Amino acid sequence: MLKIIPLGGLGEIGLNMMVMEYEDTLFVIDAGLMFPEDYMLGVDIVIPDMEYIRENRDKVKGIILTHAHEDHIGALPYLLKSVPMPVYGTSFTLGIARNKLSELDFLPQVNLNLVNPGQTLKLGPFDIEFIRVSHSTIDGVGLAIRTPAGLVIHTGDFRISHSPDKMKATDISSFARYGEQGVLALLSDSTNAEVDGYTVSEEEVAKNLSKIIANSQGRVIEALFASNVHRIQQVIDIAVKKNRKVVFNGRSMEQIIAVATELGYITCPANTIVDVKDISKLADDRVVIITTGSQGEPMSSLVRMASGLHKQINIKKGDLVVLSSKRIPGNEKAIANIINRLYRRGAEVVYSKMAQIHASGHAHQEELKLMINLTKPEYFIPIHGEYRHLVVHARLAEKLGVPREKALVAEDGKVITYDGDVMEISGQVQTGRILVDGKGIGDVGRSVLKERRELSEGGLVIVTMIIDEETGVVLYGPELHSKGFVFDSATGYLIDDAQCVILEIVEEIEAGIENRVEKIRMKLSRALKQYFSFTIGRRPMIVPIILEV
Repeated sequence: MLKIIPLGGLGEIGLNMMVMEYEDTLFVIDAGLMFPEDYMLGVDIVIPDMEYIRENRDKVKGIILTHAHEDHIGALPYLLKSVPMPVYGTSFTLGIARNKLSELDFLPQVNLNLVNPGQTLKLGPFDIEFIRVSHSTIDGVGLAIRTPAGLVIHTGDFRISHSPDKMKATDISSFARYGEQGVLALLSDSTNAEVDGYTVSEEEVAKNLSKIIANSQGRVIEALFASNVHRIQQVIDIAVKKNRKVVFNGRSMEQIIAVATELGYITCPANTIVDVKDISKLADDRVVIITTGSQGEPMSSLVRMASGLHKQINIKKGDLVVLSSKRIPGNEKAIANIINRLYRRGAEVVYSKMAQIHASGHAHQEELKLMINLTKPEYFIPIHGEYRHLVVHARLAEKLGVPREKALVAEDGKVITYDGDVMEISGQVQTGRILVDGKGIGDVGRSVLKERRELSEGGLVIVTMIIDEETGVVLYGPELHSKGFVFDSATGYLIDDAQCVILEIVEEIEAGIENRVEKIRMKLSRALKQYFSFTIGRRPMIVPIILEV
């Protein structure tokens, strides 16, 4: 029986991870992360629950990485730490993965294996051909997976690009070739399933960027995703034509440029690239700065420039800042803030609402239709997207002739099986989100998040008290100390009244009762919360520290 098991990426943007399994062999496609949502206070990243892979470690033959974005490779170190396995990918993807693993001192233990587009990888009963696809980073691939049960196509993240440069174009002829052979199931990227038409071409974006840069009389600061190597090369080419030098800024930007340059994906004439330390030696109208920070990330280079905290570059009147990227959902406020800050410092700002300066890396509806028509699948499984994206994509497949019962809308943890007659959703495995906070993995759960939310909303009140163990008499305190819950002159009476509430509780619970201190703690916490809520409408976290001597 063939099993297809999404462990992440179906029902959300990010966390992409999927298992393909047949008898005693399984392999993993991608190991992505997602960034924390607003309620996940203090959490650094979120990774998929990998328990199913750990439980079946004896079957695991390897992991295939479709491309180098964080939502597809960000959880790789955590997966390999749990279950060591060979890693397969294209040159750029492995280069970025190598950097990520090296930072964690994890690289020597990892078996990285290069597979180029057009080549076939054999893992047990699976024969997997890598098919080049266009995306917003380079070296992305889809997968043609030949199984004993039939052929499965996994598109990866893709768009249909007809660029004359084969390195930048989607290999639609290979998808069509497999469509003629007969495709059992198509697993297709659903991120832009709600967007009609076609994606804007990179050539159109380059034309618009060229006009914008040509009209600037001062420095041009281009903010974009570091992984968008095509866009970086476009900006370099424009800078060369306009007789400007190029400065790269931002740690992730510099790392990716190093990998892309080594592999030949970034090229430019000698002396075009200038170190950021030498930027003051150049005339403003001879500089293009390519930087990170297009999403308004708090410590990114662009934010530090706009805040006056950058060591070498500060935004000034005459600068032109171009935000050449898509707004990631949830970042709207941060992006609006950085735009306002840039304007306050006298810069001109160009962003997606003002000009067509970004092309999505995800196929729009007409391209999604083309992929379905090329591959002509018997079954259709939308992947990579929130639930509404999956449903819209499934309905699109139905309009193209896929029967409703064969358009399977699955979610994380659902087991899709094919027994030779019917493909269906027929089970569930453990999955979910694991929160990573610092070096802790999975030790931040709902209760911790609830406590953090209470601290952020109501502050903290610490009650300190010493009680005589034999008599039950209060020997010291109660003293109240607060953080984020202000006792000032206007509310000073709260201290006296709160102490009275505490002393009444101590008197109510007689000396000699079993677990007396614990009972006092519990009752005291409830009573103080109710008291503060009634008097000033706040509900701080109460931490009683009570000692018996």
